Amino acid sequence: MTPRHLRWPRIVAACAALTLTAACGTTSSDDKASDGGFKAPDLPMLQKLGDPEGEVNILAWPGYAEDGSTDPKVDWVTDFEKESGCQVNVKYFGTSDEAVSLMKTGEYDVVSASGDASLRLIAGGDVEPVNTDLVPNYADVFDFLKDRDWNSVDGQMYGIPHGWGANLLMYRTDEVTPAPTSWGAVFDTDSPYKGKVTAYDSPIYIADAALYLMKHEPDLGIENPYSLDQDQLDAAVDLLKDQRGLISEYWSDYLKEVQAFTTGDSVIGTTWQVIASVAKGEDVPVEAILPEEGSTGWSDTWMVSSKSDHKTCAYLWLDHIISPEANDAVAEYFGEAPANAKACDIATEGFCDEYKAADADFAAQIWYWTTPIEQCLDGRTDVKCTDYGDWTQAWTEIKG
Repeated sequence: MTPRHLRWPRIVAACAALTLTAACGTTSSDDKASDGGFKAPDLPMLQKLGDPEGEVNILAWPGYAEDGSTDPKVDWVTDFEKESGCQVNVKYFGTSDEAVSLMKTGEYDVVSASGDASLRLIAGGDVEPVNTDLVPNYADVFDFLKDRDWNSVDGQMYGIPHGWGANLLMYRTDEVTPAPTSWGAVFDTDSPYKGKVTAYDSPIYIADAALYLMKHEPDLGIENPYSLDQDQLDAAVDLLKDQRGLISEYWSDYLKEVQAFTTGDSVIGTTWQVIASVAKGEDVPVEAILPEEGSTGWSDTWMVSSKSDHKTCAYLWLDHIISPEANDAVAEYFGEAPANAKACDIATEGFCDEYKAADADFAAQIWYWTTPIEQCLDGRTDVKCTDYGDWTQAWTEIKG
C-alpha cells in the first residue's frame, strides 16, 4: 500500500498572475521550447559553503517539509536539524501566486516552486542561480529533469528538481466502454457520458484544450499549449464552451474528485495519479491513462532566495530534501514521482512504477504548467500572445 497525504489539495495553477512566469516543458526530453529571448537578471551564484547560520526559512507546498507535528511518523526535518545545526522554520503556501508574493518579501531562504512560478521568480530577481556542485545529491537526479525550461536559463540551473506528475485521463471501467485512448473522450459533444465529465477548475485548463487542438487541428498552428495568440485562444475557448455542456463539475480538491467517481456523478475526466490510486484503494473501478496526445502536468523545483541570509543552511536543505531518503518520503506522502533516481531503490514496492518516476519517455510527453505571457513562448515575434489575464477572463466566460 502506498502512503500518501490526503489533507492538502494541490491547487498549483490557481494563481491569477499577469507577469512573467515559467516556460513549459517540451514534447521531448532533449528538445527545449523557446524561451522567447528571456534573460535572467545578473545575480551572483554561491561559490562555496560557509558555516551553517543556525536557521533556514522554508516556503513550501504543504507536505514538502513535514517535521512530525502532523504525524510523528512523517518527519524529514528533525534529522536535518540535528545533522546540520540549522533550525527549520516552515511556512506553507496554497498557490503559486502566493509563493511568488511571499518570496518578494525576502523573508524566506528557499522555496519549492512549481513550473508556473519559477521563471517569474527568476525574472523578478527573487531567486539566484544554484551551484549544483554544492548539492552532492543533484548527481542522482533523473537527467530528464535537469536543465529544462522551467528550472534553468541559458543552461544555468536555478534550482534542484524535486517531484513531478502528469494530468491524466481517468475513467470508470464499469461505465466507460470502450476504454478511451484520446482526450477526445472528454471533448466529444456527442459523448454518451454527458453530465458525467469532470475537468480541472482553473484557467490553466485552457492549455489542455490547446494541446488537444494542437494534435487534431494543425491548421491552427499551435506549437505550445501555453503560447496562444488570440485566434488560437478563441479556438480553445470554443472547444471548452462546447465541453461545458458535458461537465458534471469542475474540481480543484482531489478528495472531492474521488468522491464524485465513487458515487458515479463523474465517470471520466482529468485527474492525477494520486487520485486514481486513492480511488482504487477505496475499490472504485477506475483506470488512469496518458492519452495519445500527451498531457499537461507539473514539475517542482527547490530554489534559493537572492536575499537569503542563510545560504549555507539553504544549500544544506536542498541537498537533504533531494536525498534518496527524504525525496522518497515526500513523494510517497504527497503523491508524486520523486526526482532522485536512488529514491526508487528504497521506495515502497511498486511506487515508482505506479508514478512512472524513471520513465523518461513518459515524462517527455508532458507539457509542464506555465502562466501564459504576451511574449510568445514558442518563439514567435510577429504576433502578441495572450496572457493569463486573457485566460482568466475566458475561463469566466467558459464556466458561465
